[in-house]
Amino acid sequence: MNYVIPILTLIAGIAIGFFAGVFYLRKQIEKMQSNPEMLQKMAKQMGYNMNKQQMNKVQQMMKKQKFK
Repeated sequence: MNYVIPILTLIAGIAIGFFAGVFYLRKQIEKMQSNPEMLQKMAKQMGYNMNKQQMNKVQQMMKKQKFK
């Protein structure tokens, strides 16, 4: 019995953390769809330098995706 509660708490914490992370990432992606500066910043962090045409293409692609 001494091991059951910590294990259940660990499992619940992992599940809650996972769903909170998914929710946070979805919100960030939704913000990026309408904010090209944020998208440009993310691309630079990944090592890409995108021009305006590439930015428009990425935004169109993201708008077609359903993040729900």
